[in-house]
Amino acid sequence: MSTVSARIHLPATPRSVVAARRMLRELLSVWGAPQDREDAELLATELVANVVDHVGGEQALILEVDLADDWLRIGVVDGSAVRPVVQELSGVRPRGRGLAMIAAIATRWGVEEHHGGKRVWLDLVPAAAPGAAPTGLAPAPRGDGAGDRERQTKESTR
Repeated sequence: MSTVSARIHLPATPRSVVAARRMLRELLSVWGAPQDREDAELLATELVANVVDHVGGEQALILEVDLADDWLRIGVVDGSAVRPVVQELSGVRPRGRGLAMIAAIATRWGVEEHHGGKRVWLDLVPAAAPGAAPTGLAPAPRGDGAGDRERQTKESTR
């Protein structure tokens, strides 16, 4: 089993969204990750942008990237205990589609408590193996928030 990991501490500012995307792109390239890199970059961008938009200020965030065999997990940790909620898609609101996009593209995703804040994470399998079973990463604990119920429903339908 081959596992590589990176933890990147960033301020919760708009510039960090671009920086996180670039760093993820480089990591996935160096690691030779088999996931669709555009999907991974897009979803990581959404996770970081959510922290910038909803937590921001003097808070910091941590971008976590783990590749275990062919299983990629991307997470973002922040100091806010407020759990994100998947919103209904709306043609009227210009924002609020990020988590719905994550739920649609990621193999699975979730939210868990982390030292008084939270970790929002997602998993991606290789692009060529959409139904592959995970190898190397332990199953994530199940939560009880709205996003977790959505994730649990999504997981049970795959």
